[in-house]
Amino acid sequence: MQLQVLYLLLLVLFTTTAATAADSHRTPKELIQYVEDAKNLGLNEDEIRRNAIAAGWNKDKVGEALAIVRFLGESSTRPAATGQEGPKKPTTEPDGYRIGPGDVLQIVVWKEPEASVPNVVVRADGKITVPLVKEIEVGGMTPTEVEKMLTEKLEQKFIRGADVTVVPKEINSMKAYLVGQVKKEGPLSIQSSMTVLQALNAAGGLTDFAKRKKIYVLRNDNGKQIRLPFDYEAVLRGERAELNVVLKPEDTIVVP
Repeated sequence: MQLQVLYLLLLVLFTTTAATAADSHRTPKELIQYVEDAKNLGLNEDEIRRNAIAAGWNKDKVGEALAIVRFLGESSTRPAATGQEGPKKPTTEPDGYRIGPGDVLQIVVWKEPEASVPNVVVRADGKITVPLVKEIEVGGMTPTEVEKMLTEKLEQKFIRGADVTVVPKEINSMKAYLVGQVKKEGPLSIQSSMTVLQALNAAGGLTDFAKRKKIYVLRNDNGKQIRLPFDYEAVLRGERAELNVVLKPEDTIVVP
């Protein structure tokens, strides 16, 4: 709660600061996102400051954005007060996510630890083994569908009023691919909703020979292959945000 209040106060400070003509059309959120993305790409604060000011942002706002991102980063790495770590659920499940081979699930049956499973790997045949109900097929299902199925099976014979939660702790079945002038070519697991810029960062960034304005995403759209252009430099400057699309399984990012 304190973090949210501070964040809102700083955003108010941003919006009430007199804007210069060069950055009057940009919002504080865009500037903060720019700083976060640049940090993820390995730039230090001095480099981010210079690049942001050169791109047209007010230097005072840039300093404030750096302070916000620094504070948020420090807060996210602090240990929880209880000293206990919760399940590694992806921040956001990828759009259209369905369970597949290699995924790791956590199954929690409320107040029934003997029926719960902290980690279970989905086998190549799409099946898992859980207590009481034994072997079930979950491949191709959503976590919500598995919750419903397990609830019905448990209530039929074992636990009245069963309350089941299925958490995808690791998503290994959904992949995008990177080819060309990136530092690490090959498949990339989509653990959560991931944009093109985030995927490029996860691949170690671009090589010195990359044509940054010519990057594109190849996507299969109802049997038809389409190209989605991506201008790396424009997106990094906080421009053309619509090009930074969320990836779908089997997308291929091509970096000429």
